[in-house]
Amino acid sequence: MPTATARHILVENEAKCQQLKQEIESGAEFGEMAKAHSQCPSGRTGGDLGEFSKGVMVAEFDKVVFSDELHKVHGPVKTQFGYHLLEITSRED
Repeated sequence: MPTATARHILVENEAKCQQLKQEIESGAEFGEMAKAHSQCPSGRTGGDLGEFSKGVMVAEFDKVVFSDELHKVHGPVKTQFGYHLLEITSRED
């Protein structure tokens, strides 16, 4: 079964998500931005979600994590929890 590791930042609206993405793309460190802005408890550890299998996360999340480019900031991705920025740090098929 495919597995991946990823980090994410969860915020309440798309505008905030876009703003954070621009800051990261301009040089801000993803983990530090997660610590400062993420509404998910994982923010305390830089947004690190550890390793997980396909099908464990919500469908919108899985779609990005198991198909998009590694080590790039993806998003905003809207889920039932809010808006996410995702960084896929590894993936095994």
